[in-house]
Amino acid sequence: MAVKIRLRRMGAKKSPFYRVVVADSRYPRDGRFIEEIGYYNPLQEPAVVKIDTEKAKKWIANGAQPTDTVKALLKKAGI
Repeated sequence: MAVKIRLRRMGAKKSPFYRVVVADSRYPRDGRFIEEIGYYNPLQEPAVVKIDTEKAKKWIANGAQPTDTVKALLKKAGI
């Protein structure tokens, strides 16, 4: 099972916010996921990034691959 840490889009049309989730790479973007580890709101000024660092480190240690966008958010959050 290829596990990814990626964004799940939520919110209304033209006003998105995202949840950072751990999901199997075969599932659709907004489909089933294993665990939610944080959120990202790009519309607020400055953008809000809140990620549970312990859960993120645990999943990365277990082999989960973050997407490019999530990798940048993890750097921004200091993980």
